[in-house]
Amino acid sequence: MSLVPKDYRKRLIDEKIDKYLKIFKAISIEGPKWCGKTWTSLNHAQSVTYMTERSPRDLAKVDPKYIFNEKRPQLIDEWQLVPSIWDSVRHECDNSKDTGKFILTGSTSLDKNEKEEVVFHSGTGRIATMRMYPMSLYESGDSTGDVSISDMLSGSVKGKYIRKVELDELAKLIIRGGWPANIEIEDMAIIPKSYIESIVTKDIHERKDRKRDTNKMRMLLRSLARNESTVAGNDTLVKDIEHYENVGDLIESRQTVADYLGVLDCLYLTCNQEAFDINYRSSKRIGKSPKRHLVDPSLACSCLDLSVEKLLNDHKTFGLMFEALVERDLRIYMEYLDGHLYHFRDNISGDEVDAILEFRNGDYAAIEIKLSDGSIEEAKKSLLTFYKNVKKKPKFMCIIVGHYEAVIQDPETSIFILPITSLKP
Repeated sequence: MSLVPKDYRKRLIDEKIDKYLKIFKAISIEGPKWCGKTWTSLNHAQSVTYMTERSPRDLAKVDPKYIFNEKRPQLIDEWQLVPSIWDSVRHECDNSKDTGKFILTGSTSLDKNEKEEVVFHSGTGRIATMRMYPMSLYESGDSTGDVSISDMLSGSVKGKYIRKVELDELAKLIIRGGWPANIEIEDMAIIPKSYIESIVTKDIHERKDRKRDTNKMRMLLRSLARNESTVAGNDTLVKDIEHYENVGDLIESRQTVADYLGVLDCLYLTCNQEAFDINYRSSKRIGKSPKRHLVDPSLACSCLDLSVEKLLNDHKTFGLMFEALVERDLRIYMEYLDGHLYHFRDNISGDEVDAILEFRNGDYAAIEIKLSDGSIEEAKKSLLTFYKNVKKKPKFMCIIVGHYEAVIQDPETSIFILPITSLKP
């Protein structure tokens, strides 16, 4: 019998979990707090042990085998609170050839010292690790799924008219974010704001390796939000949060920012979009800086105290946050398709492509992202310039728009044009 509540919304990762539980003896699901890891895991588990509860946590500290039971798969939620659980699960997996014994979930990765001192084996071949994110628009029911990435890849897209989602609706989707608990809440800004407060007042202090300043972390999050969907380097972040007067101060400030970014990485709150490596005349021309992203655009909006009204009155910021929304979804869809999400930038010409989707067989697609249909011609020119200069041609090109009312394939360029609220993997 499933342990998950009746109102559980099916997630794309559910299919992969089913598949992996038949192949591996255990799986580990990593991702930010509140993204739905526990509920999704309960959808596949026969029993559950919560490490956030004191009694099982104390037992596990004595010996993790005391929390194991015979109802498998057994979910061990927030296993990293007792890091020795990992090796005990691995040993338990070696006791038989049965697959699907354990589901481990974690919202904080172990630091370097914990990995070296407590975890002695990676679990390779026994424990499969997968990443989970907040909900995409397709998972939350805000995308119709009229067209898929797979359809575009196979060239089987059928043009059609669909409902145009108004700009205020798009702004609400950005402010709300993909947090499952926020889907039905009227005041959609409360949960993201609470999340940020939890990060700066509690989560950053969970690691005891050094003391971290709440105000500096708050400023760093604000800087990351301000630079959302850009390729800003660490020095830009340093200027936003630190004061330095000489080279020594600058080096120390860089180290501080790197440490604080590491904390956010360990909390699975950053999802930087790496640069695509392709022969574009000369590899020396290709920008290597990642595009900055928090794991969900609602967090960036919360850090900047943005509302629907503020987004509607600031078109540039609205466009960057919409780009973040689309690339959040593309990342989730490409995880489902076992592919990767990148961006492209040529340092000399300044040519850019917002998103590159790379598939398992090496094929790739080039995607431009625009908030409204008034920018479609500009996006076409950008994609055609890229197509002309690149040696290995993309399998397809696409413009994803916010405010648009059709799914079409442009007859002159073969570029697909579609609203984000019609897309699925």
